[in-house]
Amino acid sequence: MTQATSDLPAASAGDTAAGAAADGLQRCDVFVVGGGPAGSTIATLLARQGRSVVLAEKDRHPRFHIGESLLPANAALFERLGLREAVERIGMPKWGVEFVSPQHTHTSHLEFADAWDKSMPMAWQVRRSELDEILFRHAAASGATALEGCQVRTVDFDADGATVTARLADGAPARWRARYVVDASGRDTLLARRFDSKRANPAHNSAALFGHFTGARRLEGKAEGNISIFWFAHGWFWFIPLADGSTSVGAVCWPPYLKSRTKPLREFFDDTIALAPRLAERLQGATLVDGKVWATGNYSYGSSVACGERWAMVGDAYAFVDPVFSSGVYLAMASAFQAADLVATTLDRPRAAAAARRRFDAHMRKGPREFSWFIFRMTNPAMRELFMQPRNPLRTKEAVLSLLAGDIFGRTPIWASLTAFKGVYYLGSLLHPRRTWAAWRARRRNVRDLGALEGENVQPQAR
Repeated sequence: MTQATSDLPAASAGDTAAGAAADGLQRCDVFVVGGGPAGSTIATLLARQGRSVVLAEKDRHPRFHIGESLLPANAALFERLGLREAVERIGMPKWGVEFVSPQHTHTSHLEFADAWDKSMPMAWQVRRSELDEILFRHAAASGATALEGCQVRTVDFDADGATVTARLADGAPARWRARYVVDASGRDTLLARRFDSKRANPAHNSAALFGHFTGARRLEGKAEGNISIFWFAHGWFWFIPLADGSTSVGAVCWPPYLKSRTKPLREFFDDTIALAPRLAERLQGATLVDGKVWATGNYSYGSSVACGERWAMVGDAYAFVDPVFSSGVYLAMASAFQAADLVATTLDRPRAAAAARRRFDAHMRKGPREFSWFIFRMTNPAMRELFMQPRNPLRTKEAVLSLLAGDIFGRTPIWASLTAFKGVYYLGSLLHPRRTWAAWRARRRNVRDLGALEGENVQPQAR
């Protein structure tokens, strides 16, 4: 194979196509599909290593994306990228989480400063259009060839790498020869579909309706930027205050409720909000921005494989889980850091690549697994009681807050306490057998194929 070059033009997609080699193939070390948080992060890291990197985004930044709530563990990753100050400029400080239950007269407030590791006390709420553009432009400034309006069509692998075929913004075809391909295509799941490795999550099936409001009533003082979670009969709501004064509000619902819709989406969203009276109070007098409500279908899935000899999946291209704990951006960026090490090992020390793939696969499985145990039980009365009446025996509250902060890949010794918390949950379930049985039956009814929102403002998103 021809040696990859490091002088790919860092201009527009059209300019890059014009610079193609005589055989019609442009060459790079790594081709990254998707310019969201995962793709832009790994493109930056690999370009810093002096590698020739092409980062292809099918849309143009800034573009709308849901998923505005970050975790405290994101802060260290932004610092490593040199972007913490840029994120602070666009972000609303987020110090904790509020839980609101229809079965309780009080609300529960948890602060990240009370987690096991006290050095991660806060995160931010951000407009994803702004955050994603910051990350994408930073990748370009770091040396990656960052292309917008570049739609990848096919990826064909062989022993030496891959041939990538794409269509540029002006409609022209383009082809690259890459030594390695990173799939950061998000819910497009390019390689998972290519390898038929994508699987819907059989344990969790839901969809979301969401919009942005101005004039919503927020918490006061330091807590103004905190995310609020409202349980209701058919799922839960998020309430995310943004720095520009708007508030993101979304309902994550079970399929049977969504299939009951007999009216336009906006009216149905209004009716759904009315089912959570305390949320409705905070939205009294608020205005829906542009009158627009979005919907997205079932978004809980995973791939049976995370990497191969010349490719890796990062972020939502590998898996996505219910966004109740706002884990999406953090897991995406953390996977990009891990994948950067995998790519470097594969290209520079091929004899160590097999071991690196095993480490990467373990990393990719861990995040969704640890969050999912809690996510799958969030609508269970026993779990709701624990979040509404938090206690700290055996440091269980600190451990749960550490997980909610994203502190799951380091050395913080939370795992024994998390096991104890799970034991308390199971004990509480056993002590209320009728309630537990009713909750189990309801969940069994609710976990069904969705198929309810196709063709109506359905936009795949991630959080």
